[in-house]
Amino acid sequence: MGVMRKVVLVLVSAASAVAMGAAPGASADPGAGAGVPGRNAAAVEADLAHHGHVSLSGGHLVVLLGSENHGPSGLADATVRLDFSAPVAAGQALPPTCLWGGDRTVLCRTGLLRPIGRGSELTLDLRTTGRPDEIVVRIDTAWNGGADDLNLENHRHRVLAPDTGDRYAF
Repeated sequence: MGVMRKVVLVLVSAASAVAMGAAPGASADPGAGAGVPGRNAAAVEADLAHHGHVSLSGGHLVVLLGSENHGPSGLADATVRLDFSAPVAAGQALPPTCLWGGDRTVLCRTGLLRPIGRGSELTLDLRTTGRPDEIVVRIDTAWNGGADDLNLENHRHRVLAPDTGDRYAF
């Protein structure tokens, strides 16, 4: 069922993009990518970035996540994947824009990301299975609407959060 939920999230995000007139591969700027060798002249170029912090205390895991688009084109939607090194307790509620992708994975929609704009922040407030001494959270873009992203480093993070209650930024 986890795979089916991932497929549904991606399809819903793609449908949102089409409904908003930003189908993958389309661009509001017809000259986007023109003159750049190896790039489709009609390709959308966006620069997704994810920032926030992770904390772990006694099996209580909190992730604050905000997504940004450094441009130059807007995105109708994108999907961010959060993978945890330890299982998260089953049956926990997630924000309405998120769904479970397994016992260690959460997928969340960013919503509209305007060029040089910031999306809304979301908070995951979760319990782990047991009380791990530390947890590693991997954050990455699972889907970006088919946009070209020439800066892949600002949306891929790996955060080690020891069980201290301190916030570890990414």
